[in-house]
Amino acid sequence: MAEIDFAQVFEASPVAAAVLSPDLEYVVVNRAYERMLGRSRDQLIGRRILELFPGGPAGHGCAELRASLDRVVADGEVDVMALQRYDVEVPGRPGTFEERYWNAVNAPIQDPDGKVVGVIIRLEEVTAFVDQLRRASEPGTGSPAERRGLVEAEIFARARELQQINQRLRHARAKERQTADRLRQAVEQQRQAISDTSHDLRAPITGLLTRLEEAFSDPEADLRQILHAVRHDAERLGGIVSDLLELAQLDAGVPVSTQPVDLAGVVQAELALRRPAFAITTRLAPGVVVDGSPIRLARLLSNLMTNAERHARSRIEVSVTTEGDRAVLEVVDDGTGIPPGEREKVFDRFYRRRDARDRDPSGTGLGLPIARQIAQAHGGTLGMAEDPSCGTRMVLSLPLHASPEHIGG
Repeated sequence: MAEIDFAQVFEASPVAAAVLSPDLEYVVVNRAYERMLGRSRDQLIGRRILELFPGGPAGHGCAELRASLDRVVADGEVDVMALQRYDVEVPGRPGTFEERYWNAVNAPIQDPDGKVVGVIIRLEEVTAFVDQLRRASEPGTGSPAERRGLVEAEIFARARELQQINQRLRHARAKERQTADRLRQAVEQQRQAISDTSHDLRAPITGLLTRLEEAFSDPEADLRQILHAVRHDAERLGGIVSDLLELAQLDAGVPVSTQPVDLAGVVQAELALRRPAFAITTRLAPGVVVDGSPIRLARLLSNLMTNAERHARSRIEVSVTTEGDRAVLEVVDDGTGIPPGEREKVFDRFYRRRDARDRDPSGTGLGLPIARQIAQAHGGTLGMAEDPSCGTRMVLSLPLHASPEHIGG
């Protein structure tokens, strides 16, 4: 079979067609398009389509045409325009417009990368059909103008129904794309999470196996020292598993029983369990009570303290105050701080800054994400505040208990 010249096919097509640039300028038209518009290609090519068809004094069809072409360029999707009226200037008679009706299909032309590089328009003239409907209107049912109005109303009602269907389809496609994007992101996050968790689990497991192998193979090995190392690896494994279980419960929205909790008491209890290498100062307002889970709020504070101890140079400050109807807990360290561009990333699961990995290679990057989810589960927020006088300032905000005066400080 001889090779097909698609340029000739386009030119010979009985369907009126034109190609526009992304800026909506005519690039090429075929003979059927010239005949339909009554203009030569020399009068069309290089000009913007809306300059030639502004829609007459009433602007008929102009806004709809522009909206359709913009959608095609922006979304890369085919757009159908059912039965549109255009008041088109009569060639050679400036200022004189005639009423025309077209069906149009506007489709994107895309390069191999999916970028829209042009728009192809296919037009179907239906003016004669509309005129025939008007002539077929039964006489004696009103004046000619009334009959004409009824026919026009019916035609446009059907056209608008098609336009509404097209719009709903576009919205549905947009939602499908958004859903697909979210699913792809979720799958990628899950894949990355599995990869990171596998890496974090592999290290202590390898340590356990190595130490046990050493104990079996060397009768003179210091078993007490090996057991201490084994316990350390087991504790690390237990910590990773606990973090994963906590995240699973938070993701599942597992309900927990709540009760009035004094935040100052949570801080005092947590600090009593810690043996930090830094000075810790506290400013704890009494009677700052929230509704929550004592265990989870203690876990939240523990994660914030662990993060502060990892980065502090000489001191940590913990404060509990109120702002309006909110309880505010702050954990501040005097470390080097976190650059603005990374202050949200540290709340991403498994994200670890380079200095954090150097200071604590055994960390998982789950502490701050867990803390934020616990805050959100309590109707609160957890973020990082700007403070040039310190390193990192973590700020937890929770709704106050309705009647804190009835709870002991």
